[in-house]
Amino acid sequence: MSAICSMADDPARGRAPALRTRLLAALLAPLLGIAVLLGLAGATLIADTVRRTNDRVLGGALGAIAETVQVERGEVTMDLSAAAFGMLENSERDNVYYRIAVGDRLLTGYADLSAPRATELTLDTPRFRYARYRDQDIRIAEVRRALPRIAAPVIVQVAETLDGRRALRNRLLLALLLGEVSLVGVAMLLIRPALSWSLRPLSRLRDAVAARDTRATPDLSPLDAGPLPDELRPLADAFDHLLARLDTATAGMRRFTADASHQMRTPLAVLKVQVALARRGDPAALGEIADAADRLEHLVKQLLALARAEEAGVAPPSERVDLREVAVAVINRRIAQAIEASVELHLDAPEPVAIDSHRTLIFEILSNLIDNGIRYNRPGGQVTIALARDGAGVSVIVADDGPGLSEAEIAKAGQRFARLSTSHETEGTGLGLAIARSGAQRIGATLSLRNTHPGLRVVLLFGAST
Repeated sequence: MSAICSMADDPARGRAPALRTRLLAALLAPLLGIAVLLGLAGATLIADTVRRTNDRVLGGALGAIAETVQVERGEVTMDLSAAAFGMLENSERDNVYYRIAVGDRLLTGYADLSAPRATELTLDTPRFRYARYRDQDIRIAEVRRALPRIAAPVIVQVAETLDGRRALRNRLLLALLLGEVSLVGVAMLLIRPALSWSLRPLSRLRDAVAARDTRATPDLSPLDAGPLPDELRPLADAFDHLLARLDTATAGMRRFTADASHQMRTPLAVLKVQVALARRGDPAALGEIADAADRLEHLVKQLLALARAEEAGVAPPSERVDLREVAVAVINRRIAQAIEASVELHLDAPEPVAIDSHRTLIFEILSNLIDNGIRYNRPGGQVTIALARDGAGVSVIVADDGPGLSEAEIAKAGQRFARLSTSHETEGTGLGLAIARSGAQRIGATLSLRNTHPGLRVVLLFGAST
């Protein structure tokens, strides 16, 4: 656990932003984006509202002035009311300009005010436009009227500067900005405790993992972090699965160490005794030492093979394996042992049989099965290796004609260091079938034993999908 923590603290691995910071940024970034969009939309709406509101007032003043334009005795007259201009008064004291003309003749007002062409205006329909007058931006409302017995059109214009409009718009925009800033600020104040509450299960999970580092002996039991949300449950399950695999691997190492120390004690004791006898000049001691060394070498090989077969982890990658070729290779390895034991080896495989599996493990399994068939057979006996394919799948059959096993012993066969009745007079470790069974499990095959009277029949079956 300490090694894991030191790797996490390694500066060379880089430091990512804190999860709280990332979540805060992920929440605030969209909020700020929405605030900007709302601000732009609000500014557009405010500008349009201010324009419409002030145009309505400006249009009212234009209508009031246009109504005073009359015809008396063939002449155009007017009666400009102070109330009409009073409608345009505001706190910013905008300048107000007007112009009334009959055709091209100015009747009253500011002569240099921008005049429209009569054809541009619709009769009795006000028009609004922006213009520049006396180095100021202005808003003009204008209308064309037709008076009785007056041939020329009457153009009435009223204009005002834009200071009042700008001041009103700025006040509304400031209120909008303050509202959005307040909203984002309140959201930040509320989001931080919400994040702390949301991340509390993660803190519990972290504390549960960190607590394992303070114990003298490794604790590989499942984590107890309390109820976890759905997002953290897969992480906790994956960590528990990792702990279980680590516990299995650790248990395998402990078992291997215990087995090795237990099983090697006897050969080492024999070696010590024979070495002592050799020192005294016993001529038979050297032969006993050689035999003990051979038994010790065989035991070490078997222990290592069992450790490889029981190795926890990902299943070995599949490859195309010719079972007949593997059987021939195993027979070539065991032929000298068979000749020494006066046992014949037969291969019943007229044609190649290919499957998708793992060659090394199959070789190890067959090697141990044939070794058992030779080791626990009778002189002059035989071991037959046969390949068969049927609806159940592909089978590798190893059969001998030795003394066989009882039904009770078949149930015990495959246990580690199990020494059966037929093996009392034969040197062995009791690991052969355990290695074969463990290797079969790793490659997804099944191993079964059947007494054939005489002899024992062992079937290694690969599924039909192989």
